[in-house]
Amino acid sequence: MVFSSVVFLCIFLPAVLLGYYVLPKKARNIWLLVASLGFYAWSGPKHLIYLLGSIIFNYFAAMIVVKLADKDRERDEKGMYLSHPRLQKIVLALVVVINIASLLYFKYTGMLIETYNGIFGKSVGIPEIILPLGISFYTFQCMSYIIDAYRTGQFTNDPVKFALYISMFPQLLQGPIIRFSDVREAIDSPVITMDDFSRGLERFIAGLAKKVIIADTLGEVADRIFAIDTAYLSTSIAWLGAILYTLQIFFDFAGYTDMAIGLGKLFGFSFRENFDHPYISRSVTEFWRRWHISLSNWFRDYLYIPLGGNRRGNVYINLLIVFLATGIWHGAAWGFVVWGLWHGLFMLIERFLRNKRMIAVPAFLSSFLKWAYTMLAVTLGWVLFKIEDINEALSYISVMFGLKKHDYNAFSLGFFLDRRIAFFLVIAIIACVPWAQIMPRHIASRIAAFSDNDKGGWCIARYACLLVLLAVSFVFMVNSTYSPFIYFQF
Repeated sequence: MVFSSVVFLCIFLPAVLLGYYVLPKKARNIWLLVASLGFYAWSGPKHLIYLLGSIIFNYFAAMIVVKLADKDRERDEKGMYLSHPRLQKIVLALVVVINIASLLYFKYTGMLIETYNGIFGKSVGIPEIILPLGISFYTFQCMSYIIDAYRTGQFTNDPVKFALYISMFPQLLQGPIIRFSDVREAIDSPVITMDDFSRGLERFIAGLAKKVIIADTLGEVADRIFAIDTAYLSTSIAWLGAILYTLQIFFDFAGYTDMAIGLGKLFGFSFRENFDHPYISRSVTEFWRRWHISLSNWFRDYLYIPLGGNRRGNVYINLLIVFLATGIWHGAAWGFVVWGLWHGLFMLIERFLRNKRMIAVPAFLSSFLKWAYTMLAVTLGWVLFKIEDINEALSYISVMFGLKKHDYNAFSLGFFLDRRIAFFLVIAIIACVPWAQIMPRHIASRIAAFSDNDKGGWCIARYACLLVLLAVSFVFMVNSTYSPFIYFQF
């Protein structure tokens, strides 16, 4: 079940909301947990079995880790131990390894066997393994819970609350990756105001529109372009495909995140932002502060800093390890590994050049050149991300730069870039810019003054626009046969 479906919007969500608000507060967590498990089971009972297994294992593992620390603190007061218990660290490491091993098994067994067969000329059979949806997201949440419990000694004894934290349907399949400390208070005693509910609906509608109107419209054409053999592809069409996919993956993932954050507000949860206009970045370093923020923060807090971060060891090696892990996390193909290292390479270069003197150029030109460089690096990276086979990805990039020319091109640019696609392409580019932030102050103040002076009319106009946007989204959703969520595979 996906958010952009009639079943979810017209049946599942209204039923869950009705039950949540009708039931007494003590029963709300149980109701939301049952609904979340049902939402997940829609994709198949085998997926649910593994999710439940992960929840049960990590619930008791966290309890054991904290209890070991409690025992040690008691003995430490008697002078029997001087530091953290070695057994506690061993148990923590074992639990983390088991979580990572399960992730590796489900996601990377096929890739590793294929690589082994290719290198050694073997023909080892690849087992049929069903990849549980969202496994990367909820496994990382489980590990953050365990590690935070070790660091702080805090965990929940209530299995329902822990299970709800891991399986909460708004963010179960694609994040954002949340920490238990972020939602503990809301799980214990959710507070929902009309303002939160209203903002939640607005955010959900905006995310739905991003997904079904922009991402799906551009993505369908992008897929058609990438499906063409590079032997029949022109440079202009190759660039068009790369640009369309760059926009598609942002609006697809950011749209899902908006819907997840909006749904969270409907149930009294405030999830942290996961995107902050990444395509206005002027460096790859800045891009990763704005893109998939919850994943970047996870790797920073649980991998980069423990490795030494900026203070211990070689910072360049630490960064490279983090981006290698980022690529591996995203998928079971060497293309994802290369994509991660690609971004890591630019991070290293930018860090090396950070305090170096550069050629002096006007501020506006400098900003534009930095943005153009960043978008070029990011767009080429998305080609590596889209085309999992490295040789095919390099062939596509060579067409983009005119290094692979052909006498015959099967399609003209106008075949793909018609008026409809050009219109949505412009809309997507405009929507990538935070206009409220860059708008001149005098214009912003006039708009604010106008809305304050006529709040009733402003609210009516605002909600009318949202209803129109929702209606248009429904039309696109019902009429479209193309609506994949890219990050479902992760």
